[in-house]
Amino acid sequence: MQKKIEEVLTPIADRLANNVVLRSLRDGFLIITPLIIIISIFLLIGNFPIPGWTNFWISVFGHKWIEWFSAVSSSVFSFMGLLSCFGISYAYGKNRGLVAIHATAVAIVAFLILTPTTMNVGHETIGAVRTIYLGPNGIFLGLFTALISVELFHFATKQNWTIKMPKGVPEMVSESFDVLLPSGFVILIFFLIRVIFSLTSVGTAYNFIYTMLQTPLKNVGNSLGSVLLYIFLASILWCFGINGPAVVNSVWSPILFVLTQDNLKAFQNGQVLPHIYTEQFIEDFSTYGGGGSILSLLIVMLFVCKSRRIKELGKITIIPSIFGIGEPLIYGLPVVLNPIIAIPFVITPVVNVLISGMAFTTHLVPYTNGVTLPWTTPPLISGWLTTGSWRGSALQLVEIVLGIFIYYPFAKILDRQFLKDELDKNITE
Repeated sequence: MQKKIEEVLTPIADRLANNVVLRSLRDGFLIITPLIIIISIFLLIGNFPIPGWTNFWISVFGHKWIEWFSAVSSSVFSFMGLLSCFGISYAYGKNRGLVAIHATAVAIVAFLILTPTTMNVGHETIGAVRTIYLGPNGIFLGLFTALISVELFHFATKQNWTIKMPKGVPEMVSESFDVLLPSGFVILIFFLIRVIFSLTSVGTAYNFIYTMLQTPLKNVGNSLGSVLLYIFLASILWCFGINGPAVVNSVWSPILFVLTQDNLKAFQNGQVLPHIYTEQFIEDFSTYGGGGSILSLLIVMLFVCKSRRIKELGKITIIPSIFGIGEPLIYGLPVVLNPIIAIPFVITPVVNVLISGMAFTTHLVPYTNGVTLPWTTPPLISGWLTTGSWRGSALQLVEIVLGIFIYYPFAKILDRQFLKDELDKNITE
């Protein structure tokens, strides 16, 4: 039975993980993730969740304190659509075998062609680009522009639409002429796309994507059912030795990314946070210590189990797990293809999501603020920082303790098996 399930799941996971488009989406967001983390730290310092923190520093430095940190955070968060286009086009161009920098350059130009460039001031229309089009609301426009422009660029390149320069011309000059016609082809197509949309009631490609695609997808992703499916699939894949989040993130990342940016923008502006289910919800309130919320299992292993094998493994893997690195235990116990531990490994994160969803829905815990912390941030600390409240830490502690009770009977079964094996080995020796 187990082998049959593995035979079904593994090819599906491999196809998702190796799909060039999905892989490029994942890799593209990873390119800009370091910027998001660094900028989030600045935003967190400027709005640290301690009563009177901001007022204290304003009294020292004046209102420039807010301006300084807002300038840093805005440098990234107000341009997330543009940066998404940059990261995804670079990753997709590279994965398609193109010179990635040229694919990225033409994708950025294509994105700007589709971006509205006028605004009304009173009764006058002036030329301007509003950051609303370049920021979180423009992420899906950036995503589709990146994929389509690179694919068109790849097509033109494969058709050998190039201008070959004679030998002796510097390499950089020759290379720039090689991409001249493919770049022109992409720009022409996006020029026509802008013209076509301008002749419709929608007006712009931005309006079409935001109203027809981005908003409905956000509504689907911002649901308990969506997150439960995410965490269930990720846990099941781990049980077969496949990095679950690496696979399912290929599908969920764009949606969760947009929801997170919405919360971050609201937090930055002191507004009500709109969404429950964000990247921080999944990272900080569904699993602790790695996939399957195995920090709870490790506590049982260290303080309840008697098998030498389990105790020694627990001592080795507890520190990495505290910082979110669960692979040593997943592959060392192992969890992989272990039907005894697989049951609580799947159940525990699902229970955590249900409890967290209830806690956030009833406002027992403030919504996550969209601040992206390093993924190695330990629980309790992450709960406090991502919600700005001790109640976030309390929720994490409750779920870790509950996870201990879920894992306990299964860990004891495994412990008895290992004890028997160790006893048989000692008798044999």
